[in-house]
Amino acid sequence: MRRMLSAVAATLIATMASVHTQEPAPVPAAGQTVTATAKNWHPPRTPDGQPDIQGYWTLLAGDAFPQGSLEGIMDPAWSVGRPPSKYRSVVVDPADGKIPYQPWALAKKNDNFANHLKPPTRQYLDGRTLCRLPGAPRDVYSGAAEAGVVRQFIQTPGYVLMTIEFVHAFRIIPLDGRPHVGENIQLWQGDSRGRWEGNTLVVDVTNSNGKWLDVSGDFHSDALRVVERWTFVDNDTLGLEVTMEDPKVYTRPWKMAFRFTRNKEKDYEVMEYACVEGERDAQLMLQSTGK
Repeated sequence: MRRMLSAVAATLIATMASVHTQEPAPVPAAGQTVTATAKNWHPPRTPDGQPDIQGYWTLLAGDAFPQGSLEGIMDPAWSVGRPPSKYRSVVVDPADGKIPYQPWALAKKNDNFANHLKPPTRQYLDGRTLCRLPGAPRDVYSGAAEAGVVRQFIQTPGYVLMTIEFVHAFRIIPLDGRPHVGENIQLWQGDSRGRWEGNTLVVDVTNSNGKWLDVSGDFHSDALRVVERWTFVDNDTLGLEVTMEDPKVYTRPWKMAFRFTRNKEKDYEVMEYACVEGERDAQLMLQSTGK
């Protein structure tokens, strides 16, 4: 069954310009700067002057971490009967690949990890299990890693829209410099504001509610501020640097890096992800344990 976009998304799709094709350049390694390469690319433009980057983009398999953590720790549930594995951390700053937690927060993260595979309780139930919107930046990498994580970029005058395969998520990003919504408003996807710096789309995300960052219990608070730098190196190559700042949880800002490539499969579209808020699996799990 094909996924239905929201009415807002459908309106923006109607204005989508055609996608141009060129020969792809080599994809930079995650964490490697792409700015210099991007300066050599002169992309087509949308009617309002944006670099035209519309189309479908797939997270490279090497930058996904099947059922593990941002730091590359394999989830024990997926290690049974398999050779021991440690996946590459997507954390590129600090250099050790570790999230710089405050002491209390590290203890909480370790507690989350130690308990997330036990019979479920609400305290240790990841929002992903409840089919809730993942928020930024988790919507970058949430999904079935073996199938790739796909998003679609759609542009209309003054806006960039992202539709995301996982849990029917989307983001509408205004480019007109408007302020964020009030501090007392917390949103599952946060509040996004964007601007173009050359071929780099800079997205500032605030007003998130506190939630887990992965299935293993890495987390943030409602004070999180995310700055995403989506740098389009050429027509088929995209690098992403994510800066995370949360003074309630981390000792300092830290960064992740990812790589995407354009999906040029004929007639491709973002499909329905059959997991919606209100599904009953989590409720039944809790009932079965009495918790």
